[in-house]
Amino acid sequence: MKKIKFEIEYTLKKGSLPILWNSISTPLGLSEWFSDGVTVVDNEYTFLWDKNEQSAILLNLKSNSYIRFQWKEDINTDFYFEMKIENIELTGELALFVTDFAEVSEIEETKLWWNHQIEILRRKTGI
Repeated sequence: MKKIKFEIEYTLKKGSLPILWNSISTPLGLSEWFSDGVTVVDNEYTFLWDKNEQSAILLNLKSNSYIRFQWKEDINTDFYFEMKIENIELTGELALFVTDFAEVSEIEETKLWWNHQIEILRRKTGI
């Protein structure tokens, strides 16, 4: 089945850029909300959920702006997942844009998963 690209936007509190960047770009930050644990060797991140591991390659990052990964199972495809931070100038709040890919039948479930994880991020960091 072919995966479809989708994007979700989350609005976060003002002044939370350093906390948010740390949460999406460091192994410790990611292990607080994204997975149960994260190890990094070179540009390979291994995420642990319960007793299951999944590895992703860090494709690109720009400090305080975005981070993009590709699951190892998606190597040699155009599929990735990205978390991008943008400032909302009118309100001073931050927006976190999540871009991901999923099969049509799994898009809603994947969006619900992201919503749940972002709620954990908000609770853990206060943003």
